[in-house]
Amino acid sequence: MNNEQLLDLVKQMTLEEKTAQLLQLTANFYEGTNVEGQITGPMEEMGITEQFVDASGSILGLSGAQAIIDVQQAYMNKSRLGIPLLFMADVVHGFKTIFPIPLAIGCSWDTELAEKSAEIAARESAVSGLHVTFAPMVDLVRDPRWGRVMETTGEDPYLNSLFAAAFVRGYQGDNLKDEPDRLAACVKHFAAYGAAEGGRDYNTVDMSERNLREYYLPAYKAALDAGVEMVMTSFNTVDGIPASGNEKLMRGILRDEWGFDGVLISDWASIREMIAHGAAEDDREAAYRAIRAGVDMEMMTPCYVHHLPELIESGEVEEELIDEAVLRILQLKEKLGLFDNPLRAADPEREREIVFSKEHRQVSYELATKSAVLLKNDDSVLPLQPDANVALIGPFAQSPDILGWWSCEGVKEDAVKLGTALQERLTGGKVQFAQGSNVHTITAEQIAEALEVASKADLIVLALGEDSEMSGEGGSRTDIRLPAAQLELIKQLKAAGKPIATVIFNGRPLDLHGVIDESDAVLEAWFPGSEGGAAIADVLTGVVNPSARLTMSFPQSVGQIPVYYNHFNTGRPLNPEKTEERYVSKYIDSPNEPLLPFGYGLSYTSFSYGDLEVSSNEMTADESLSIQVRVTNTGDRAGVETVQLYVRDVTGEVVRPMRELKGYVKLALAPGESGTATFTLNEEQLRYHHSDLSHRSDRGEFHILVGANSRDTQKKSFRLV
Repeated sequence: MNNEQLLDLVKQMTLEEKTAQLLQLTANFYEGTNVEGQITGPMEEMGITEQFVDASGSILGLSGAQAIIDVQQAYMNKSRLGIPLLFMADVVHGFKTIFPIPLAIGCSWDTELAEKSAEIAARESAVSGLHVTFAPMVDLVRDPRWGRVMETTGEDPYLNSLFAAAFVRGYQGDNLKDEPDRLAACVKHFAAYGAAEGGRDYNTVDMSERNLREYYLPAYKAALDAGVEMVMTSFNTVDGIPASGNEKLMRGILRDEWGFDGVLISDWASIREMIAHGAAEDDREAAYRAIRAGVDMEMMTPCYVHHLPELIESGEVEEELIDEAVLRILQLKEKLGLFDNPLRAADPEREREIVFSKEHRQVSYELATKSAVLLKNDDSVLPLQPDANVALIGPFAQSPDILGWWSCEGVKEDAVKLGTALQERLTGGKVQFAQGSNVHTITAEQIAEALEVASKADLIVLALGEDSEMSGEGGSRTDIRLPAAQLELIKQLKAAGKPIATVIFNGRPLDLHGVIDESDAVLEAWFPGSEGGAAIADVLTGVVNPSARLTMSFPQSVGQIPVYYNHFNTGRPLNPEKTEERYVSKYIDSPNEPLLPFGYGLSYTSFSYGDLEVSSNEMTADESLSIQVRVTNTGDRAGVETVQLYVRDVTGEVVRPMRELKGYVKLALAPGESGTATFTLNEEQLRYHHSDLSHRSDRGEFHILVGANSRDTQKKSFRLV
């Protein structure tokens, strides 16, 4: 259908049919889904009639090719105007083949592989009947107490923007109608959900508009520039107004300023939640505020279907607003080719061939190897030698709980376990197991068994971490250390006097005290996905040389939070050589710096940097700078070094960060080989939001900082003239 035909279709719809198109319901409302409690219970609870269900526009959370075919066909048989349903789900880091959590993917600094993971997730989802994924989540996060940090790619707006665009390209491809094995992507959560106060989920967000635009909005804009088809509102308030009713944010910035003409959907029940926020008196006012703000689709509350007709009849809402929303939804259905083929790519036979295929699992494996960050490796304890006699101890030694939150159709039992994979690889050695502790509890018997196994080994590999319920949505924590039982296990095993290499499976940066100080080596595995055990075993044994770099700082303690690399200086900065000074900006019981900085990560080889070279000590608006540094692999293994470029604007109209990431180059070097990392820096990259919100640069001095992470860098200066 062309746009004129879609407009004509809108004109044929009754007001009730139009408002029903704006309603999204879960699968248990629909005939043919065989979901327990279908139709009657949920309909009564929400006050939804069968007529609204029969005319509703989209369905949430159903998957499986045959199930979706059955529901779509039953729906189309009842549809007066032949308008198909949209099927959506949270395909966040894989459908059935589960990839590492997005925070881990960010640590790969590999946008091409991230894009490939989204393409595979789309392929598995589409053949299983889905049309839209509620991903990517691009919220910038500086607080690891928030459980949903596992869904983000980190604390940096530049890097988050690169990954946002890559995920959108992977999900959507070039043309949704011509590529039925792709999904429409929905960027979330607009806006600034990652800045929830205290790291407490759904909590208040309050910041200046300048801060919002400078740090939190860029990744959403990058997703829009990549062509994302949908945007989801966030649960939080922005400047005192819940996002789902925030007209300035949704119509002002998203629609008018950025020109977004796709579908805007509320998060689950967030329109009705305006009542609890205190921004709407009742469902009627919530509907009024949301439609005025430009929210097209209401997820799992009935404010629109119950109250939009009367709001139009009273003249409080123009019917044109509903027509616009309906048209955008119909346009998305047309882009997906659903009017020509309501079943799209759903195919039970192809589903069996494609989903969780060996090819897809291989990409999951590769991404997991590139996402594991080596945090410590004293005395080259890792990699394990082929003939090593290893005691593998801990609650994650043979745990399948390594997929993480939002693992969609992933099955824990399908995940490759670390112990199984390690046993297969150490063919010349021996792997002996002990539980050591549970995730949250420990017994004297477990300690005794662990010490007995450790006494017979040359080296201890400890497999520790969070269970998947400890992070993700609703998984906020005030204590981000490992559970006390696991810290006790480390303490007991330390007394055995054997080298300890600790592997951590988790969904957030942790307070690692009691782990990093007690271990000789530490490998941050995150939740690595379906092939996680195989990937981590290959990193531990040196089949793969770790190359990942942190995209969130690890704090010294929870008391430092928020701690992030691109912070401001103060009027009384701490001089590292005069730490005894009192009246400077510091803690008296902790360093200011994080335990592990943004961009940090070790390798099994070593790299040396030559002198930093900059083409000029002046930059103009028309001439770029060329920046080079020579890097040499000084070790005895091939490895990858991620050379990072940071810039500091020394003096601005608004205070500028101590450093900001502006680029990176990955150099793959053989032992003894050298390579040159080359960067181009131009005036546009120096622009920022001023106090009047204009986006421009300032003349004056700038620092160029290049190195292996945000802390360890060389510096050169130039002036923008």
